[in-house]
Amino acid sequence: MRDLTEGSIPRHVLLLAAPIGAGMLFQTLYYLVDLYFVASLGEKAIAGVSAAGNIQFIVMALTQVLGVGTMACIAHAVGKKDRQDAHLIFNQSLLLAATLAVALLVVGYTLVDIYMGVLGADAESRAAGAAYLRWFLPGMALQFAAVAMGSALRGTGIEKPTMIVQIVSVLLNAVLSPILIIGWLTGRPLGVVGAALASSLSVAFGVMLMWLYFKRSAKYVHFERRLFRPQPAVWKRILEIGLPPGGEFALLFIYIGTVYWTTRHFGAAAQAGFGIGSRVMQAIFLPAMAVAFATGPVAGQNFGAGHIDRVRQTFRSAVTIGSSIMLVLTLLCQWRPELLIGGFTDDPEVIAVGAEFLNIISWNFVASGLIFTCSGLFQALGNTVPALLSSASRLLTFVLPAVWLAGVPNFELRHLWYLSVASVGLQAVLSLVLWRRESRRRLPQAAQLPQPP
Repeated sequence: MRDLTEGSIPRHVLLLAAPIGAGMLFQTLYYLVDLYFVASLGEKAIAGVSAAGNIQFIVMALTQVLGVGTMACIAHAVGKKDRQDAHLIFNQSLLLAATLAVALLVVGYTLVDIYMGVLGADAESRAAGAAYLRWFLPGMALQFAAVAMGSALRGTGIEKPTMIVQIVSVLLNAVLSPILIIGWLTGRPLGVVGAALASSLSVAFGVMLMWLYFKRSAKYVHFERRLFRPQPAVWKRILEIGLPPGGEFALLFIYIGTVYWTTRHFGAAAQAGFGIGSRVMQAIFLPAMAVAFATGPVAGQNFGAGHIDRVRQTFRSAVTIGSSIMLVLTLLCQWRPELLIGGFTDDPEVIAVGAEFLNIISWNFVASGLIFTCSGLFQALGNTVPALLSSASRLLTFVLPAVWLAGVPNFELRHLWYLSVASVGLQAVLSLVLWRRESRRRLPQAAQLPQPP
């Protein structure tokens, strides 16, 4: 356990952000590695896997519910020096993870064909996406256990074990992908099925490594069978904090789904270009997201300890660091965005769509960093509803206008990207307003609570 209630705030943020960022980078490489080898199968496969991959946002929504709730509750317990409560939350989060995993498998296998029928550009893309999902669903389900264990460690200020496990898992995925997708060494290519299978096997291996770590090395929280009985009161605490961030990712699923639905008439090349561009954008966002994720345990422990000035300082430090990073990445995408897309495909049409997407969408990178930071602070304060309200604003500023634009004569893809930039800018303003209101309301209350000796 690392005590984040003392010492330099910027140092704590950076020390936590570094392993978080490395872990997130390698997690994103799961998809980029798959995409690299799937690209050799043609634009139909790229479009199908990209559209299928959008369901990952639903999984991320559910894992956010679990992960954010677990991290915040444990961080508050650590700040109050209540180890027994942290231990209880950890074990209940694992039970909740198993419940969510079973639910995902049942619903996922039931709706695979329906889902791809709505978003696929053509029959071949739909078939490729459905095949990919059937084999990747087990890997998605196992992510709940990985997130529960990783979030428990993050709440106690520890990130290194999670980072190491993610690195090992991605390296395994990188080895398995060419073997299973294009048949290196075996001569038996499995195509998109191989991509999904490589990812699922890698996730399973990572979960096993995390389990071994907790069995052998974890000190502050650990497995305890007697605590594996459902305790609704503890689930309620986790869900009250976790459900709004989960709603944020569910809304992201809607936003991305709207893009795929809007662009389906432009053909598989357009969807493939957007698919590659959006995956590259996710990778670009990782540094700012890592900083935002680091604010959760840093501000959360200080909030639990009643150190409200340190909570405010965490916000200022995270905004400064995150905005600086995102400004540099904006300049990169303004310079040569086609270089970032060309690493995955040599199709001129796909590269043109992806490069234009990155060139325009990069204007909202700094605003996105501010949104991530505010979201991390809302998690630390234990009230994540403002972050959900901020994300929901894009239903009005992006989804509805996008649906309208799709029916307008002479509609072009770049119109959709400009609309996204404007909607994210408005969301950033709303997030800052909500943070200012929330900090004025909740921080003085925290300072008045009884504090640990």
